[in-house]
Amino acid sequence: MARRATCPCGSGATYRDCCEAFHAHRATPATAEQLMRSRYSAFAVGDHAYLLDTWHPATRPDRIDHDPTTTWTGLEVIATEAGGADDDKGVVEFVAHHRTDLGAGGAVLGRLHETSRFTRRAGRWVYLRGRMHP
Repeated sequence: MARRATCPCGSGATYRDCCEAFHAHRATPATAEQLMRSRYSAFAVGDHAYLLDTWHPATRPDRIDHDPTTTWTGLEVIATEAGGADDDKGVVEFVAHHRTDLGAGGAVLGRLHETSRFTRRAGRWVYLRGRMHP
């Protein structure tokens, strides 16, 4: 991703001034929402190492399969509960929009609606689990 492009997380800042520092391990998210946004950006830019690194070991998969036909196109944060700089647990509900290319110029638009749970582990936020909504 171009460093001067708008960050996929929806903050309005450039990728360089937003999630790139988290993905490069130069900074850590201060809130559960910030971690969720950085994880969405990691999906968007294909940084699977960051996704695994920020996933709680008790629920983390062995690997993340990448679908090269899917492009993540936008993020809406619906609600947050706790997850602040002084909290140990947090919940973020969001909708992540995507486009799946079908070939021959065709595509399908989709959305993933999830309520995610986060916790602090060794002083930093990690993704614990999510509940998908229809």
